[in-house]
Amino acid sequence: MSIIESLPQTRTRTALRAAVEWPTLSLSIAIYGGWGLLTFFHASLPVFVLIPLGAWIIAWQGSLQHEIIHGHPTRWRVFNRVLGSIPLSLWLPFQRYRMLHLCHHRDERLTDPLDDPESYYWTEADWTRLGSVGRWLVKAQTRLVGRLVIGPFWSVGRFLASEAKAMLAGDRLLIRIWAHHLAGCVGILLWLVLVCDFDPLAYVLLFLYPGTALQMVRSFAEHKAESEVSRRTAIVENSPVLGLLFLNNNLHAVHHTHPTLPWYRLPDHYRANRAAVLEGNGGLLYRGYGDVFRRFLVRPHDQPEHPHGRAPLDQ
Repeated sequence: MSIIESLPQTRTRTALRAAVEWPTLSLSIAIYGGWGLLTFFHASLPVFVLIPLGAWIIAWQGSLQHEIIHGHPTRWRVFNRVLGSIPLSLWLPFQRYRMLHLCHHRDERLTDPLDDPESYYWTEADWTRLGSVGRWLVKAQTRLVGRLVIGPFWSVGRFLASEAKAMLAGDRLLIRIWAHHLAGCVGILLWLVLVCDFDPLAYVLLFLYPGTALQMVRSFAEHKAESEVSRRTAIVENSPVLGLLFLNNNLHAVHHTHPTLPWYRLPDHYRANRAAVLEGNGGLLYRGYGDVFRRFLVRPHDQPEHPHGRAPLDQ
């Protein structure tokens, strides 16, 4: 089914939603309230407590922002976007994330190194242009340990460089997005420095870097290049802790099939349709994130070069 054909169904599902999805709204209060308390009392907490809690909050907000992109938690779009635009991570404007992620949901282009903004694959030409050091860094990130250690620096750095290049070339939409985002960042930094006496560099090292790495656990194995569209998206079962952190987006094949289904309904839908989901995605299944770590911590998940050069359209 094409994107255009699916739109009426998507609108119908949206219309049937509650005016306020209280589980998601409550979650947002917990995230922003938890961030405020954690930063305010950071000096009273040992580093071995502060780092995992800070990383969890940053990754959790990333999951919340993903949920908001898909139309939650209320029917009021402006309210939702304001809720998602608080820049705890500093480096990613919510509106830019929204634009890129909705492009990612063109499922017929999933994993395409040019058309899918969230693809980790490379065309043959771009792979050659990387050079030996760049290719080594990319290959290291096909292993989970490399993705966690190098991935935040590599991904954030390339994203910021690409955004800067586009703005210097005169992209007015990006300039507006970044202007609004940086205004929000000023508020975050004023809170950290003036209210919490929290060194921004320490915030980057203790919250942002590990939080971004934690988010990459989810994205590491959720897609794989295949000739058939339906076989490109994985399921990770049995993940009560990280499933909560990722708002059940570990059931990724279900999310791509039903992108407007709220996070707290995904598990029931999966349990009721497990056989059909796994048949549809070709059995691309992991038995929990422990399974992902065991298989790919030091072994590659896939080759960096896209096996087809570009993702083929499903026939």
